[in-house]
Amino acid sequence: MERLLIRGGRTLDGDIRISGAKNAALPIMAATLLGDTPSVIGNIPDLHDITTTMELLGRMGVQLTVDERMRVEIDPRSISNCHAPYELVKTMRASILVLGPLLARYGEADVSLPGGCAIGTRPVNLHVEGLRALGAEISVEGGYIRARCQRLKGARLVMDLVTVTGTENLMMAATLAEGRTVIENAAREPEVVDLANCLNAMGARIAGAGTDTLTIDGVERLEGARYDVLPDRIETGTFLIAAAMTGGRVRLKNTAPHLLDSVLAKLREGGAEVDVGEDWISLDMHGARPRAVQVRTAPYPAYPTDMQAQICAMNAVAEGVGMVTETVFENRFMHVQEIQRMGADVRLEGHTAISNGVARLTGAPVMATDLRASASLVLAGLVSEGDTVVDRIYHIDRGYECIEEKLAQLGADIRRVPGETTRESA
Repeated sequence: MERLLIRGGRTLDGDIRISGAKNAALPIMAATLLGDTPSVIGNIPDLHDITTTMELLGRMGVQLTVDERMRVEIDPRSISNCHAPYELVKTMRASILVLGPLLARYGEADVSLPGGCAIGTRPVNLHVEGLRALGAEISVEGGYIRARCQRLKGARLVMDLVTVTGTENLMMAATLAEGRTVIENAAREPEVVDLANCLNAMGARIAGAGTDTLTIDGVERLEGARYDVLPDRIETGTFLIAAAMTGGRVRLKNTAPHLLDSVLAKLREGGAEVDVGEDWISLDMHGARPRAVQVRTAPYPAYPTDMQAQICAMNAVAEGVGMVTETVFENRFMHVQEIQRMGADVRLEGHTAISNGVARLTGAPVMATDLRASASLVLAGLVSEGDTVVDRIYHIDRGYECIEEKLAQLGADIRRVPGETTRESA
């Protein structure tokens, strides 16, 4: 098993290109199952979760072709089964996104209950209840969701909780339902909007994307489409915080500044000079140490839970006392124990991490527990004295495309090493 070896103390400086958003690419790839003809999806990031999704679609008989620019042609016309097996779904929670499209297009779906990051309870009951309200017959047997229907029928769906994947699954299912579906308390995340835009490009009739009420008028059929995935706002935010922590300067290209208002506000509050253009963001700390900030995560457009671990890492080396409160997932502070081993003065009080910033951390062997926690440990390693070895980096490979190469491009001393390599021998 590979690890990342980081020798800290370097100031980041340079330009890099942001990849396509994993959290938009995955549902959009699932949405191609709804089309009667092939789709070509561009700006796909080269990630483990993308590979898993491609393998899942391939297991169903879908034909996939990838070019050198990571454009994926997906042809669902050869689909031979509607089964999403446990051995694939257990590694990636987003696999459940095939449930709605399969059911709406083919009238059946057998999808394993999902896995993914261990960051708290993320029940699928909202997906199941919503599909039942659209007319599906669903049972849960042997760890599988088994769904059947003739043609789904439009309905008014009121979500008990704001759920991104739940909103996406039900929106996709409703595109081929008979009549009108209204989803209230819908997720407003940019990735949900991107999926709606792609579905509309395929011939769907969806209104209200980006608000808490979606209206979907079902159509008889959808066609394939050519569509480019939006830039990854979480990757963007991670590199901005990395530069801020090291007192450096970075210019990020091929990104979308308007999707990061809450993150940019906190970085400016922390002392960063931030400038934006149509598709770029620059940050310059002018060599200064960041100031600690107070953050409360919440659904979009508030500060994102997927950026919580990274801002905790920044607060650990910032001037003053920082507070980060997590309101979305109940078990998303597992990175705190690891960063404490690196010398961070941080304590947990309920769902709040309180940091007294220290000037520098100390390198140590640490273990990633989930995708965004692994990113925070890499950031901490950048500002540590000595060597940091981050283990279990398969988590980070699920959501960051070539993170060590991009950080090295900015001047970081970071490389991938074999799992048996010790800190001393590396």
